[in-house]
Amino acid sequence: MEIKDQVLAAMKQAGEPVNAGKIVEISGIDRKEVDKAMKQLKEEGAIVSPKRCYWEPAK
Repeated sequence: MEIKDQVLAAMKQAGEPVNAGKIVEISGIDRKEVDKAMKQLKEEGAIVSPKRCYWEPAK
């Protein structure tokens, strides 16, 4: 499973908008890897930010 997929899975598991720190807690992935994956997901439009610094999967 790719890091991006793991990050998305962690977001879905949380069930609410989360920040990168929470994703690290849930998934156990290194913070740098989470940041990199989130950057790619943002560019792809796969995640959206309902409030500042918090992200959730796009509908």
